[in-house]
Amino acid sequence: MTDPETYLLDANVFIEAKRRYYAFDICPGFWNSLLLHHANGRIGSVDRVQRKELEKGKDDLTAWAESDMPETFFAATDEEDVLRWYGEVIGWVQNQAQVFPEAKTEFAGSVDGWLIAYAKAKEVILVTHEVLAPDARRKVPIPNVCDAIGVHCVDTFDMLRKLSIRFILDRA
Repeated sequence: MTDPETYLLDANVFIEAKRRYYAFDICPGFWNSLLLHHANGRIGSVDRVQRKELEKGKDDLTAWAESDMPETFFAATDEEDVLRWYGEVIGWVQNQAQVFPEAKTEFAGSVDGWLIAYAKAKEVILVTHEVLAPDARRKVPIPNVCDAIGVHCVDTFDMLRKLSIRFILDRA
């Protein structure tokens, strides 16, 4: 995934879609579009999202990820450039005086830093439902870090529009 118009998905994109507006039984087109655009090299995620977030649910999202998503959907985070940027990301977070120590620890143990590092290293667009919150103290929002280190960050709906994905009523 190296195209600047490639999108890297946070776990909350999958989880929120499944729980709410794009549930498998309501909008199968959403899930099919993820697979189609992955096959075209436009959408993916990282291995840690699969292992730490999607597999722990042990639900229909877990089953879908295991049965329908190709292994290539989840890129490895153990590459040298990603590891280097991960160190930069964690360093930036640790230097934020307004952020509570517990929030820094939580961030360091999450997938978020790896997503941001991968997005920076590979120059892709990070997709998340989190929003920029410059004064955040109890949590380190992904967009805050992205803004600081120069990673373009959008939400699911911006990505869908940019990829010209539309869900049309099936009258059958």
